[in-house]
Amino acid sequence: MDRYERILSLHRILKSARYPVPLARLLDELSCSRATAYRDIAFLRDALGAPIESDGDNAAYRYAADEGERFELPGLWLTSEELQALLALNELIGRTGPGVLSSALAPFRARIDRLLSNQADGAAKRFPLERIRVIGYGTRKVDEATFRHVASAVLERRRLKFHYRARSTDQPTERTVSPQRLSHYRDNWYLDAFDHGRSALRSFALDRIKQAQLQDQAADDHDEAELNKHLASSYGIFSGPPKAWATLRFSPHTARWVADEHWHSQQQGTWLTDGRYELKLPYSNSKELLMDVLKYGPDVEVVAPVSLREEMKILLQLALGAYQ
Repeated sequence: MDRYERILSLHRILKSARYPVPLARLLDELSCSRATAYRDIAFLRDALGAPIESDGDNAAYRYAADEGERFELPGLWLTSEELQALLALNELIGRTGPGVLSSALAPFRARIDRLLSNQADGAAKRFPLERIRVIGYGTRKVDEATFRHVASAVLERRRLKFHYRARSTDQPTERTVSPQRLSHYRDNWYLDAFDHGRSALRSFALDRIKQAQLQDQAADDHDEAELNKHLASSYGIFSGPPKAWATLRFSPHTARWVADEHWHSQQQGTWLTDGRYELKLPYSNSKELLMDVLKYGPDVEVVAPVSLREEMKILLQLALGAYQ
C-alpha cells in the first residue's frame, strides 16, 4: 500500500469510527510501521486539516465529533483498485464506437475525464489515457435497439417477447421471458431470464435476439440464490446445475500461469510434486470448457471424468484429421 492509499484508508477508518481507534489497529489495517503511521497521521492533520484528536494515554485516534462529520479530503481520492476501474470504464466507453451503449454512455465520458484530471498530480496535469489500453476479445455486435429493449425490460421488471436463433442449432424460436438480470461475460452481453415456454431459467446471447418487444405483463422475480444455482454454478455461460467435476493437469511450463487464473468460483487447484498443476472445477456442458482447454494444446491433459477425456480425444483426432 503506497502513501496515497494509506492516507485514504486512514481517513476512512477515522471517519467511520465511533470510538478512538487504537494505534495497533491502524498499524494492522495500514500495513505500516509505527513511524510511518505517525507521519501519515501528522500529514492528515497538519497538511490536509483533518480534525484528529488523540488519546495519548491509550495511543488512540479519532475525528472530533462535529468537525469530523463535515470533514472530507480535498479533491478526489481513489484507491488503486478504484482508479483502475475508472480507467477501464473510460476506455470501455471509448471503444464501444457507434452502436450499443455508445450514446447512453457518452455523457459520462466527460465527467470521467474531469475526475481523472483531478486525480492527477497538479492542476495542469492529466492522466495520459492514450497509455491505457483495454483489448476486447471475441466481441459480437449487438443491435442498439435490442439492447435498449432488453435493458428496459430488466429495469422496469416487465416481460419480454422476442425471436431467438440459438447458435448451437441455428433454429429460430419465439420466446416470452421474465428478465432477471443482464450479464457481461467475455466481452459479450447475455440476458438471464425465466423462459415461460420452457418453464426454466435460461441465458440468452443478446446478439441472437431479434424483434424484442416489451410486454405489459409484469415479470416474475427469482431470487439471486436460485439464479446463481442454475446460471452460475457450472462452468462458463451454459446454464444448469453441475453434472460433473473436471480434473485437468497442466505441464510445469504452463502451470505457473494457470495457477494464477480464475476459471470458476469453486475451482480447486493443487501443485503436484513433479511441478504440474492440477485444476478441478464443476461443469454442466462440456463445450465451453473443452474450448478453453484446447488453447493449451499439449500442455494440458483431461484426466477425469472418462467421458470428458474421451470427448477431448475425439476433438483432437478431428483436428488432426484436418491436417492430413
